[in-house]
Amino acid sequence: MRLFFIGLGGFVGSVLRYWISGLVQDAAPRNVFPIGTLAVNIVGCLTIGLLSELIDTRGFLSPDTRALVIIGLLGGFTTFSAFANETMNSLRDGALTIAFANILVSVASCLLAVWAGRALAHLFWR
Repeated sequence: MRLFFIGLGGFVGSVLRYWISGLVQDAAPRNVFPIGTLAVNIVGCLTIGLLSELIDTRGFLSPDTRALVIIGLLGGFTTFSAFANETMNSLRDGALTIAFANILVSVASCLLAVWAGRALAHLFWR
């Protein structure tokens, strides 16, 4: 049953990723920086940080719900493979500044988002 929950969450997360990253990218000024992927990764990292802190400190969510949300939904929602592919495309196209900016901004902001999510959870749910 847990595999079903993971698959269901992955389906929903993937659809949300496609929809939200497209909305963000379309709303951004025309450029080659993958801002839609970055936005989805930051939101996903913030969410996983918040939920992980609640899980670690409060036993929040049952194991099946954790599988659905953390592994399935957020696993399907965050887009590390898209990030890596977009970075490689920039490198292939000779856009070294975009590629290295994407690496630096994505990794730093996503780590910061996980930390912020955990800090928010700790602050509000002591």
